[in-house]
Amino acid sequence: MRIGLGYDLHRLTAGRPLYLGGLRIPHSRGLLGHSDGDVIIHAVIDALLGAGGEGDIGRLFPDTDPGLKNVRSTELLRDVVSRLRRKRLRIVHVDAVVVAESPKLGPYFEKMKDVLAPLLGLPRDRLGLKAKTNEGLGEIGRGRAIACWAAASLRPVSGRKPKE
Repeated sequence: MRIGLGYDLHRLTAGRPLYLGGLRIPHSRGLLGHSDGDVIIHAVIDALLGAGGEGDIGRLFPDTDPGLKNVRSTELLRDVVSRLRRKRLRIVHVDAVVVAESPKLGPYFEKMKDVLAPLLGLPRDRLGLKAKTNEGLGEIGRGRAIACWAAASLRPVSGRKPKE
């Protein structure tokens, strides 16, 4: 079994749509980033890459690549899942905690699972999504940013050792 941990944080800014967990969420501001800024998917990608021994999202998808400008994070996740499959690694479980003062995310988690579970190749019961606030503390608590922590577990396919 391999375990990975991911984290991401982006500032909120006017004039951008808010994408979280692969969904466009109604909100007055969106996340500032080279891509769509989806902190949930970015944290999940880092957790998967860590478990797979593949580095991090910034190394794989640098913000200096003009071809990635405003790319949907779901496309980045598809690429990462394909990389893991080529290494003969299977995703076993993903768990994420998004930290935001607003919007309230609980009503969107089931739809997020509808998007993310198939991309990850997981049944819905092996994808955990939770939300917390920062209790008014720091940039997140003042509603200026959203962050996410994620953990992922991987297992070699058919019990064989993955290619190094």
